[in-house]
Amino acid sequence: MEVNIFQVDAFSSKPFGGNPAIVVPNAKRIKEQDMQKIANEMNVSETAFVHQLDDDIFRVKFFTPVCEIDLCGHATIATFYTMANKGYIKPIYNGTKIATLVTNVGKLPVELHYKNGQVEYILMQQNQIKSCGLDMNIDDILDIMNLRDEHIGINDEFYAPEIISTGLQDLIIPIREKYKLDNINVDFCSLSAACRKLNITRVHVFNLPKRNSDVVYARNFAPLVGIDEEPATGTASGALIYYLKKNDLISSNMITSLQGDSLKRPSKIYCFIEEDGDDYKVKVGGNANIVMEGILKY
Repeated sequence: MEVNIFQVDAFSSKPFGGNPAIVVPNAKRIKEQDMQKIANEMNVSETAFVHQLDDDIFRVKFFTPVCEIDLCGHATIATFYTMANKGYIKPIYNGTKIATLVTNVGKLPVELHYKNGQVEYILMQQNQIKSCGLDMNIDDILDIMNLRDEHIGINDEFYAPEIISTGLQDLIIPIREKYKLDNINVDFCSLSAACRKLNITRVHVFNLPKRNSDVVYARNFAPLVGIDEEPATGTASGALIYYLKKNDLISSNMITSLQGDSLKRPSKIYCFIEEDGDDYKVKVGGNANIVMEGILKY
């Protein structure tokens, strides 16, 4: 078989930044075992296999090099950027077009924001927020991350780490000093075992420079699913803005998460949150660019 593939840098407007994803647009006839083989061959953090169900409705399956996952933020941004730029989605000249992402965790709306006939940026609504607490001695996690109690918090105040899900379960850990965030030394083998024990996918560590800052610095580790560190994580960024909002650390409903500098792939992730009855609705998004396209034969 032959399939068209695209490599797309998500959460960056420039090549060699952001988080690379592979997008396979016409994946209806690809068997799941072959999807896993293709994802392993492409060897980026996620490969998205797309089946177009209707004009603006797309069923997408996400695979890391070692397993399938239910949802992926950066691969969603990459997918809809590709669908729009390669003619699978009919463009509008200015304004917002709503498409639908169908995943293992349900249907999610995706906003394509157009300017002068071109996609300017894409936002995806996150799955329902779930706050799961932390059912583990915090010292165990800190040892694995080579951190201590005095490193945890915002400025001089302690804030407890928490497991939060907007599609995937992330352990959110605030780090007081950006220097410490930049120099974390992770025992990936132990972290993978801890993630399995906690039933979480990733650990998302961040530094908020000050209360009500409009930017936050973040790193993300997911060795359990074969990704030691990612340069940009959309779903974890959704969990992060919820953590900041619920702890009254930001007063606005928008923050920009800067990630990827540690991997020399700078990423910019736009995060939005708004009250939805007794709960919150979260969106994340950004830019993308196609850096490679071709045909895979197998």
